[in-house]
Parts: sequence; C-alpha cells; structure tokens
Amino acid sequence: MDFELPEELRLLKDNVRKFVDKELIPLERQTVNDVKLQKELPKKLRSKVDELGIWGYDVPEELGGLGLGMLAKVIIWSEVSRTTALPSRALSIFGFPVSPILYTLEGRAREEYLLPVVNGQKTSCFAQTEADAGSDPAAMRTTAVRDGDDYVINGVKRFITGADEVDFAQVFAVTDTEKRARGGITGFLVDMNSPGLTVSASYDLMVDDKPCELVFDNVRVPAWKRIGQEGDGFKHAQSWLNSGRVRHGARSLGVMERCFELGTAYAKQRKTFGAYLADRQSVQWPLTEIYMDMHKLRLMLYHAAWKYDRGEDCREEAFMCKIFGDERSFWAADRVMQIHGGMGLSKELPIERFFRDQRSMMITEGAVEVLRMALARMILNVR
Repeated sequence: MDFELPEELRLLKDNVRKFVDKELIPLERQTVNDVKLQKELPKKLRSKVDELGIWGYDVPEELGGLGLGMLAKVIIWSEVSRTTALPSRALSIFGFPVSPILYTLEGRAREEYLLPVVNGQKTSCFAQTEADAGSDPAAMRTTAVRDGDDYVINGVKRFITGADEVDFAQVFAVTDTEKRARGGITGFLVDMNSPGLTVSASYDLMVDDKPCELVFDNVRVPAWKRIGQEGDGFKHAQSWLNSGRVRHGARSLGVMERCFELGTAYAKQRKTFGAYLADRQSVQWPLTEIYMDMHKLRLMLYHAAWKYDRGEDCREEAFMCKIFGDERSFWAADRVMQIHGGMGLSKELPIERFFRDQRSMMITEGAVEVLRMALARMILNVR
C-alpha cells in the first residue's frame, strides 16, 4: 500500500497549482459573476495552457489527446477548482468539453458528432432531467417512438445546462414504458435546430448557471443518431454520472483547500480584543475540521480513481466522494465565511461564490439524500 503519488503526478499537481495561482486567481475579482468573461478565458489563455502541456488531457490518445487516467483527472479537477475565475460547471480550460458518452459513438455518429466536439467545432449538452424525474430519472416521461428509420421524441426536459448555446443535445427518453430503467431508456443525439425542438425557458438560479427547459414536439431523429443499442441509455447515463460524481468530489477538495488557505491566512493576521483569531479555539476548531475533511476526501478520491483506472466497479466510492465532498465543502465555505465576518460576504473574496456553488452541488447530478439511499441499498444488499 503506497500513499505517495507517482512522480509524474506530483509534477502535474505542482504545475497546475502554479498555473492556477499565477494565471487564474488574480482574475477572480475581474470575472466574478461575469459568466461571459469567464467563458472567454480559455481562449485568452490558450497559449499559456499549451506551454503547460496538458491540452486535451482527458481525450484518448487515438483522438489526439493525452488519455490521462482518472487519478490524473482528479488532480487537475481539484487544482482548478481552487479558483472562482472559471464557471463552476465548466472546467474546460485545458481542452474542449467532451461528454464521456460520446466516446461510445461509432460510424457516422462518431464522425459527425464526437470528432467535431473533440476538435472544438461543436458543443453539446446533457438532457436527462425532467420536472418529476430529477434524482429519479427512471420516472422520466419523455418518450421516443420508433417510426420507420426515425424515432419521434415528445416531452419536456428541465434544468439543462448550456442548452441555449450548444449545437446538439444528448437526450434520454423512454423507448419501453414497461422496462424503463431496466432496458427501456435510450439515448439520442438531437440537433438543437431540429424542427419541433424549442428552448422554452431559462431559470435564474442562486448560482451563475442558467439552465434551460427544452420542449420536444414530435421531433424526428434518425435511428443512426441513437447512442448505442435501444434500451442502453440508462446504463450509459449512469456510467457518465459515476465519473461526474468523482469529479464533484475533486471539485469539493479544491474548494476546501482554497477555503482553508484563506481561513488560516486571515486567522493569523486578524486581531480582536488583543489576540489573533488563530489563538482562539472557536476559530482553531473549524479550521482543524476542514483540514481533517480534506485528508479524508483526498483518500476517498484517490481510492475511487485507483479502482476506476483498474476497470473495477467504483460506484460506492463515487457516491461517497460526492456525498461527503459536497456536504463538507459547503460546510467549509460556511465556516470560513464566518471567520472572515463581514468581508466573507463580500464579492471581493471568492468565499461567497464557493458558498453558493457548493450549496447547489448537493442537489445537482444526484441529490445527496438519493445517493445515500442508493448507497444503503448497495451496502445492505437490498432493493
């Protein structure tokens, strides 16, 4: 049992941290709450990213990327998450965002959808959530009915991030109302300019993300745009979500580390009633808790990534990374905000942004209550 990162990953971690500290953190005050400016940063910093040498780190080597494993991804995700200069749900500064599901595409779909996304010529969104089927996707009502060489999709998707800006959506719909999650849900590639598809609403949330509502009114999709075999959609979606849950944990670790840095630095320089905050137990204890939580989460993440890279089932570990990471990173932001007092509420510091973002993370991509229920079923071996 070796708890040391390999030398190449230690070097990766150090280099990404230096990049974040030098190029991104100084831009936080300039980009705070300016999503448009945040999304422009990857283009502005492309030359400096190229110097770092990790462009396309998560793209397979056969497609021109570096093909780094999950452990390397965890390191990159956590380091980039120490800053609020970028959108919290779009950490794509080191490459164009590619949904893992797209890597399963074959033939014509691979040529017309995967490759353009990898090359930055097309963008996509993930459309699964519905009004009554968020944490319970098996309850979705959107249907796809086979009609000759096409499928006809009807229904409504809600809280779809980026739907108003992308070229196509990865849409999941019911193709067998009896089987549903057990072989009755199928994924499709749907162009956003398809007749019958409209972006009907945009939700203004407490965070910067403004997800959309999509309405499908007899939208015809050729069968060749189906993702995998009919009925495999739920399996594909859940596989992507497991990777996403590890990513949630990695983001949480980065947030914890930055909050800890801010909290300890402020406690050492701020005096009240003749003593530094760092000398007060009421400040020492929450910082100690954050430090211990960082250590716990780091071990959870490295273990989950180790299993993932070995091709082993890491669903339990992924659930734990998201549950523990999302909850404890929000607690960390809350406590460090309290330590800073009035300045903690100010947008001069990144704390309030971390506070809002991490609160939202406990709901998205699997509410922590639902993940606990799913984890309980697994560890108790019950349905």
